[in-house]
Amino acid sequence: MKILIVEDEPKTSAYLSKGLEEQGYTVHCSGNGEDGFHMARVGEYDLLILDVMLPGKDGWSILEDLRRSGHRFPILFLTARDGVEDRVKGLESGADDYLVKPFAFAELLARVHTLLRRGSSRASEILRIADLEIDPLRHKTQRSGKRLDLTPKEFSLLYLLASKSGDVLSRNRLAEQVWDVNFDSDTNVVDVHVRRLRAKVDDPFNRKLIHTVRGVGYVLEDRG
Repeated sequence: MKILIVEDEPKTSAYLSKGLEEQGYTVHCSGNGEDGFHMARVGEYDLLILDVMLPGKDGWSILEDLRRSGHRFPILFLTARDGVEDRVKGLESGADDYLVKPFAFAELLARVHTLLRRGSSRASEILRIADLEIDPLRHKTQRSGKRLDLTPKEFSLLYLLASKSGDVLSRNRLAEQVWDVNFDSDTNVVDVHVRRLRAKVDDPFNRKLIHTVRGVGYVLEDRG
């Protein structure tokens, strides 16, 4: 499993990285908020360990922007501030856990294990919308019991739309999460892939699930 640590204290970052790597995790580190935010958005991480006070972009902003853009991996906040209001703010903003410095590595490790088990459980849940079923663990999709043969990008696009069923997702947001944060919004790669996805998911069936919201983007929902 891959863990990203965004922490501007080199000693703390090195200490955590060494300890987690000894437990068998793959660990990447960033000491800057902007760089850490970019890594969190484009990397496929299972857990983010995030300091609150960071240069470039603080932890509150990183947390809120990641949750707003649809990233659902577990986030563990690290901070020297132990006020109740800070803990409440972090949890209400979308953090999964909150650890006050200084802390024992054994406590952090126990929380990491708990968050990863919880995250793995969420990621393995089968999504069902109408007669469409998406199994993210096995990367399998079927509709009305018929297996759909999707490319990896088509699967990622469908899973994102399905996980946000009922929400209209803009082309930029789809591009950022399925392709790359540096995506050129002037290209029509999203429209092309949605068209190909519809040919497999919707065209063979009477009930259509993928809908265009003109001038905004796309939404996957059962409109009966």
